[in-house]
Amino acid sequence: MPNLTTAIIVPCYNEESTIGEVIEEFRASLPDAAIFVYDNNSADRTAEVAQAHGALVRRERAQGKGNVVRRMFADIDADVYVLVDGDSTYPASAAPSMIRLLLDENLDMVTAKREPVIEHAYRPGHRFGNRLLTGVVSALFGKGVSDMLSGYRVLSRRFVKTFPALASGFEIETELTVHALEMRMAISEVSTPYMARPEGSTSKLSTYRDGLGILRTVANLVRDERPFAFFSVLASIFLFLAIVLSIPVFIEYSISGLVPRLPTAVLCTGLALISVVLFSCGLILDTVSLGRREMKRLHYLRFPNDVGGLAGGTNELSGHLSRTDRAESVGV
Repeated sequence: MPNLTTAIIVPCYNEESTIGEVIEEFRASLPDAAIFVYDNNSADRTAEVAQAHGALVRRERAQGKGNVVRRMFADIDADVYVLVDGDSTYPASAAPSMIRLLLDENLDMVTAKREPVIEHAYRPGHRFGNRLLTGVVSALFGKGVSDMLSGYRVLSRRFVKTFPALASGFEIETELTVHALEMRMAISEVSTPYMARPEGSTSKLSTYRDGLGILRTVANLVRDERPFAFFSVLASIFLFLAIVLSIPVFIEYSISGLVPRLPTAVLCTGLALISVVLFSCGLILDTVSLGRREMKRLHYLRFPNDVGGLAGGTNELSGHLSRTDRAESVGV
């Protein structure tokens, strides 16, 4: 499809030892694609190496992968986006088949499901955390992705341009997955090899710190997207405490006709009132959330996602590259 524009977008932080190889491999697999490398305050020569290998290099000053992805999605116009980490752990050879699947089945997202080539390529702590968090998200928002934290995805234009990126760090993969599930988008995944990092390259993901951050993001998404369920659970907890604490009060009242545990009775009343308020908040916010989902869905439907529409689209990316990016390869 000669009119189909593809952008390979690579967020990078201290990937001097691997970014050159990533660029060359993706250029070989997708020779007509534009390769964008966004440097996120690297302390090494990541930007210089990427520029030397012919990538279009830009910089994002706000630290964190989520900030970089938000900037890339806002700045770059294309029909198909290939989002990949710059650590040379994902095979570029899988990109053409992932794009073909996206187009053939009119999908919005294709995720690379990681299959470790060697055992230490995927640390046990990361593997366990991924399974746990993916299970939680699947239970809350529906099944569809078995590797929620994969950093290798192919995305449609309408996914990218309707994605309200809010995360600042590694929680961005969670947001991408939940957005697709919440909007009932057509998605799929492809098993791909997952290689160990080359010598001199180190992971920026902290098992505990980033794991807690992702879990916090999941909780916030449940509160925002499933407010009735979220506040109903809280209301149930307070109501349970009120009932348990009130049992001795009712027993003594049935025996003596008196309420000697007045502070406990007041506490139980307060807990019950809090439970009612939380339940009411859940009902009200659920209506608000439904309205927000409907508006997001209508905005999403403004972007066609048929192959004919993609192939016949304007060549905005190519024109933009020829006028601006090639003259300013280091960018903003």
